[in-house]
Amino acid sequence: MSNSTDDKKIIRLIYALSVIIPLVVVLLMVLPAEWKEGLGISENSAVSSFPFLHAVLNGATFVCLVAAGIAIKNKKITVHKTFMLTAFVLSSLFLISYIIYHLTHPSAKFGGEGVVRYVYFFILLSHILLSVPVIPLALLSIYRGWTNDITKHKRIVKFAYPVWLYVASTGVLVYLFMQPYY
Repeated sequence: MSNSTDDKKIIRLIYALSVIIPLVVVLLMVLPAEWKEGLGISENSAVSSFPFLHAVLNGATFVCLVAAGIAIKNKKITVHKTFMLTAFVLSSLFLISYIIYHLTHPSAKFGGEGVVRYVYFFILLSHILLSVPVIPLALLSIYRGWTNDITKHKRIVKFAYPVWLYVASTGVLVYLFMQPYY
């Protein structure tokens, strides 16, 4: 690490992003539909196909995370870093497209009934709740790995990796449940 002042600034930035990003997403969920319609993007625009793109990005993130886990177990550090950075880029693209989609489209409502409804809402709720801590966990673990602070990196990854895997995989499941209602 070059110096502790730089480290503190980066950690503060990670924590700030970890608060700002979920707040923006919550604001998008409560933004009145009339405001979204006022942005002038039609439901037939390319943006309306974003839910499928979100599932693809989440699925690809999951695959990269699994590949990164295999690589590190085989002590292939460069391959591990490549897959982890790719997972980070894919997750970032997901977040950007998710914000664009929800800024311009009303949220779809799940129409399933019976047991499937309870299963869906359990998956959705756990996905949403765990997507909040995955932000600082992923950012901190990537930062610690990038700066070669392997002791702290390993400590964070014990939590970050399974949570990120879960959020990526349940993102795909949420899409599959919701697909008929988009």
